[in-house]
Amino acid sequence: MKNIVIIGGGVIGLSSALYLRQAGHEVTVLDKNDFTDNCSYGNAGYVCPSHFIPLAAPGIVAQGLKWMFNPLSPFYVKPSLSNALLGWGLRFMRSANRKNVEQAGVPLRDIALLSAREYTQWEQLPGFSFDYERKGMLEIFQTEGNAEHAHHTVAQAKALGLDTELVNKEELQALEPHAKVNALGAIYFKCDGHLWPNKLMEQLKAYLQAQGVTLRAYQEVKNIAAQNGRITKVITQDSEYSADEVVLAAGAWSRELAQVCGAGIPLMPGRGYSVTLDDFPVKVNHPAVLVEGRAAITPLGAGSLRLGGTMEVVPTHTPPNYKRVQGIVNTVNDFFPDFNIALPSEDKMWYGYRPCSADGIPYIGRGGKYGNLVIATGHSMLGLSLGAATGKLVSEVIDNRPTAIDLKPFDPNRFQ
Repeated sequence: MKNIVIIGGGVIGLSSALYLRQAGHEVTVLDKNDFTDNCSYGNAGYVCPSHFIPLAAPGIVAQGLKWMFNPLSPFYVKPSLSNALLGWGLRFMRSANRKNVEQAGVPLRDIALLSAREYTQWEQLPGFSFDYERKGMLEIFQTEGNAEHAHHTVAQAKALGLDTELVNKEELQALEPHAKVNALGAIYFKCDGHLWPNKLMEQLKAYLQAQGVTLRAYQEVKNIAAQNGRITKVITQDSEYSADEVVLAAGAWSRELAQVCGAGIPLMPGRGYSVTLDDFPVKVNHPAVLVEGRAAITPLGAGSLRLGGTMEVVPTHTPPNYKRVQGIVNTVNDFFPDFNIALPSEDKMWYGYRPCSADGIPYIGRGGKYGNLVIATGHSMLGLSLGAATGKLVSEVIDNRPTAIDLKPFDPNRFQ
């Protein structure tokens, strides 16, 4: 049995706690806030093997430059001379190529399929009922250019063994019969599922506490103590925690904490926004990505609908730009004109920061100069989707067991 300290109370940290506790370890999870202020709550809830194309893909840099001065656009990088942004940006641009996409396909598929299987196992645990549905996901497009691109994506997906098909306008409308869809067609990723993130997180916390995991809120990590090449203590503003192993799963704040823990990972926060509409009057059958506007919709239990999107690469202290939410609403209304959604008040809007690696592939494994540090971050928009798998992999690494998938592509030291 080991004494393990996990830094970060989002889905990655809590998933790691679940598997480590099941393996018989004493686990303490530290969160800088109250365990509710992270992207694990406001995201789209996708469990999506379909997302095998990383954020760093051909064309993203050029498209980002076109969107730079549009306050409604779904992608934005705040210009800065900070070393962190410059270092991340250079690596991101170098990674945004076809070779990176080809190399990322198998590992992103494998970890997503593993996560989907693990979430199925979670449903059997006492107290878990998080509306996990396996209806698939639609990637809906409006233009001929994206229709052509969809053919290539479907071919890639099928080559990876993912159950996927291209549907035309009429077939798409049949899949969503309750509202007009303004589109040419869609990719139907039958391999995907979705769940209600808020339910999952609340039930996960309750389960962990019932299993004896210690959850400590408002514990911002300030420093560590180390001896003989290993971290011995994690130090917060008012406490010290002895550790045999340390898991760094602090999401968008992981880069700074990695430096504290003797590791270096290129990572930037990417802010996203969402709105959850309760008692939505139009029935939606499937979650969907709306390609041209890079927005997403998710039907949640009890008639709720979540709208989300945007990727703002900005420092975490940057004030929110709620015009991005107007862009999301505009996109959704354009694709689904029957929805007629009005912009909600700011108190109904959610935003959070995703941890974006420099190549779109998470960092999972041992890293840095201390032998007992495991890094689990950099999941970008896939944190919840890959959460269960990442937790399982972290447990396997700490127990020196063979990992369920090959972790070499996820090596936290790959940019060193």
